[in-house]
Amino acid sequence: MSDDPDVPGRPADRESPVGEPVVRADPSVTGERADEAVGFDPDDPESVQLAADVVRSFAENTVGSEDHVYMLRGAAACAALVRGVGSYKAAAERAGGDVSVAFIRKWARVHDLPQAIRRHVARGTIAPTAAKHIARVGGDDRYALAWATLEHDLTVREIRQLASEVGDGRSVEATLDDRSLTFGRMDLTLPPAQYIELRRLASVENRDPDDLVAEALSAYLDS
Repeated sequence: MSDDPDVPGRPADRESPVGEPVVRADPSVTGERADEAVGFDPDDPESVQLAADVVRSFAENTVGSEDHVYMLRGAAACAALVRGVGSYKAAAERAGGDVSVAFIRKWARVHDLPQAIRRHVARGTIAPTAAKHIARVGGDDRYALAWATLEHDLTVREIRQLASEVGDGRSVEATLDDRSLTFGRMDLTLPPAQYIELRRLASVENRDPDDLVAEALSAYLDS
């Protein structure tokens, strides 16, 4: 299947093959470093061994790293290694050193995030350590928490707490409301002509500009 952002049903999990560098190999996201992208094939013994080596190196050097592409590569290696050897426990044993089951599980989940979120990790707008917590929730909550992270510039600690509350059954909207943050709010800059017309129509129709934008966007997305 394709990891295309336009796949019907808005997938909340990765849809491309495990280990395939869809985001890391995209020069529009990672620039010249796209040429450095390494894929991992869980069905190839040599590639699985490479993944094991990368996981061990990743585990020993991840703390404090600001290299988002490197972190995504490590996450990909974790996911491919698990698939290649059959379990988190076997993956930790294969990687060796101080690599733990918890470490591999957390980063494999990051690799399984949908492409739209992984692209922000690669760009550096969502920290890899924040993505670990976003990956703890499921379904549309992943998108909701990721976009709230962007809109409200949430810290990793805040994201961790929000993910815990969502995991306990609360909605992202409710958790943000408790912190006086609005879910679904974003700044929008329009060309002058469109801005003037939007304001004019909103006034004439006695409606909020937000309602008109939402209505037009809904029609566009449903078309």
